[in-house]
Amino acid sequence: MKVEIQIDPELEEPVLVLRVPAPTEEAEQLAARLRGEAPPQPFTVYDGREAVRVSRSKVLRFFAEDKGVFCQTGKGVFAVRQRLYELEEALTGTKFVRVSNSEIVNLDRVTGLDLTLAGTIKMTLEGGTVCWVSRRYVKKIKQALEL
Repeated sequence: MKVEIQIDPELEEPVLVLRVPAPTEEAEQLAARLRGEAPPQPFTVYDGREAVRVSRSKVLRFFAEDKGVFCQTGKGVFAVRQRLYELEEALTGTKFVRVSNSEIVNLDRVTGLDLTLAGTIKMTLEGGTVCWVSRRYVKKIKQALEL
């Protein structure tokens, strides 16, 4: 990594610019540390009785099904011990957005949108998983995606 310091007496406070060829988790963590923020903590999910730590960037979505809450990653589906509203509160200000009463999606993992259906949006995630944005959340999703 190349590090460069430039002196500019006209600045009132220091400005740091982090230039990267592509967005990476490492760059995001470095930027968070420079801002003085705590790095995002991985989620603890459960594969049967085994607890597994999953990085936020690996999560495709959280969803409720059969009275349980689950986390879907590229490697499978895992049980989560929090409720969706608790996850939504913990993920405020991130790329995770509630798309229906039973689903929270990582917008960084969305590969396609189909806006042709009346009143709803069909989202395709990495791996081909399809999610539906309910009419109630369409405005919020459009704002988050700047559509």
